[in-house]
Amino acid sequence: MKNTVWNIPDEAPIPEALVRAGCTPLLAAVLAGRGIVTAEDAAAFLAEGPFEPEDPMALPDMAAAVARLRLAKERNETVAVYGDYDVDGITASCLLADWLRSWGVRTEVYIPDRLEEGYGVNAAAIDKLKEKGVSLIVTVDCGITAVAETAAAAALGVDMIITDHHECQEELPAAIAVVDPKRDEACPCRHLAGVGVAFKLVCALAGDGKAMLEKYADLVAVGTIADVMPLTGENRRIVKQGLQKLRTSPRPGLAALMDQSGVAVERLGANAVGFTLAPRINAAGRLGRVADAAALILDDDPAMAAAHAEALCDMNRMRQQLEADIWDQAAGMLAGHRPGQPIVLAREGWHQGVIGIVASRLSDAWQAPAVMISLDGDRGKGSCRSWGGFNLFDALAACGDKLDSFGGHALAAGLNIRRENIDAFRDALCEYYAAHPPAGEEGVSPDLLIADASLLSMECVESLDLLEPCGNGNPRPLFCLRDARLTGAVPIGNGRHTKLQLERFGRRWEAVWFSRTPQDLGVLPGDRVDAAFHLQVSDFRGRRSVQLVMAALRPVDMAARCRDILAGGPIGDYRLTRPEISDLWRSLKAQCPCRVRISRLNKLDGRLESAQIALGLRVFAELGLANVRFTDEDMDLSLAAWQEKTDLSNSPAWQAQSEQ
Repeated sequence: MKNTVWNIPDEAPIPEALVRAGCTPLLAAVLAGRGIVTAEDAAAFLAEGPFEPEDPMALPDMAAAVARLRLAKERNETVAVYGDYDVDGITASCLLADWLRSWGVRTEVYIPDRLEEGYGVNAAAIDKLKEKGVSLIVTVDCGITAVAETAAAAALGVDMIITDHHECQEELPAAIAVVDPKRDEACPCRHLAGVGVAFKLVCALAGDGKAMLEKYADLVAVGTIADVMPLTGENRRIVKQGLQKLRTSPRPGLAALMDQSGVAVERLGANAVGFTLAPRINAAGRLGRVADAAALILDDDPAMAAAHAEALCDMNRMRQQLEADIWDQAAGMLAGHRPGQPIVLAREGWHQGVIGIVASRLSDAWQAPAVMISLDGDRGKGSCRSWGGFNLFDALAACGDKLDSFGGHALAAGLNIRRENIDAFRDALCEYYAAHPPAGEEGVSPDLLIADASLLSMECVESLDLLEPCGNGNPRPLFCLRDARLTGAVPIGNGRHTKLQLERFGRRWEAVWFSRTPQDLGVLPGDRVDAAFHLQVSDFRGRRSVQLVMAALRPVDMAARCRDILAGGPIGDYRLTRPEISDLWRSLKAQCPCRVRISRLNKLDGRLESAQIALGLRVFAELGLANVRFTDEDMDLSLAAWQEKTDLSNSPAWQAQSEQ
């Protein structure tokens, strides 16, 4: 399996204070694992309903931005909202443009073409906007590196207000205002998405944050989730309210998109936004048709909204095919790649709008930062994705002399490079990576070790919905079953996914693993496994049941498990009946004294599992009937004489398994 580091928590008591406050035991355990242990803290974290957004004037230069926009309204100027072509940029552009127009300001929306213009502000676009009579440009989700472009605009008599959320470089644009929470370490809104910064600008202009939240929480939620911003603090409250708005009163375009993509509106969560809605909105920008996505959000006509939604779904299917083709080519180019080294690949004709997705998949599969560069003649445009906490922005800054330009943040970035510099850039990036390695493998870190089947009741699983929205900073809870038996694994979804059956606590659980075939699992039915999974309620053909959504699976290390049992550790759900332990004694008596490999204890009695035999040996040792001595990977075993009046209940291990 890809993940080799499993950080499984110890079994912990369930906080009674949270249960008394109304939390289910499962929800209480997850909250406690995240440091929320009092009823008051739990109530604050799980709070529902409207709230007052934090003061927008806390953002740098917000007062100057507000003053200039008010002046633009007084002068009846034409203002341009200059955005980005991803979901964050599209929602930010639509939000700000919609409010400015409702405020009575003539407003143009300009989102550059990803394929023709690339990311960020460009001088040619400023010229076009000047010709349209624009005298003030407000950027959203971009502009923090537009030093030269801001100067060019000033030379034309066009003012600039920068609103962005990306990392700042040493020199800031000489704009009327540079509203970016990353400018100030003490800013309470440092983790806003681009749409979040645009929302703060609207709140400052309107002077009524609560009303603006009711109007635009849905757009802020979609952009924040899509840009993988931390869903903590104010972000969490905004996204929570935005998801509720999407469920109850969605805009026509988003309602049509949910309908055509098969989203269950009544249970809409951050996961559905991030993995179903966002890719379809993104597809328009990736394929150079970003206007379709903006029209989807801004159009109030249901018929037109449905047409835009259908177009976006079609584009998403095209994007998926392009992605599959580029993935196959990239994987072939990595046949001799050295593990643990950054990936830098370049090729003519790769679609610029899709290489970022492939870079993300490569970084995940090869566990290293990945840079994919689409070449066009002597120049290339690249998309970069991090892995393991490696700071990409710092790395690109260190390699900046090999690049024409770059921008982004720690986990994702873009760059422009000349063809002849690619090899030197690859060497420089590898050298920087060696000197600044990431913290290590991301591994598997479950919130909770499930040690009681009652925690997996329908009521408990449904209560986890209160943790929504889940995402970056507030991850969807991950759970672990140890020593489960895999009893089935069959392909579903035209062979792309796998349905599994796991047995534990004397019960059988259904599980699904998306984008994994049975051959990918690395285990076979009948094996004992450790399973890491998310929980959800499945409603299939009217039958509701608890379903495990797999995240990782590994075979149990039976040698370590047997050693642990023999040394007095937990016995899990391994059991022996009286007839089985009697048969085991007779089998051992015929073979002892003997030496046996610890991982192959089942050779002592082929009817029992190795861990069951380890449990039996522990019972015999506790009763003084067996002497067990470890030597490296082997075990020396000898028996004493069986006493006719030996009482199995005198063994603590036998007593424990009987009680369980």
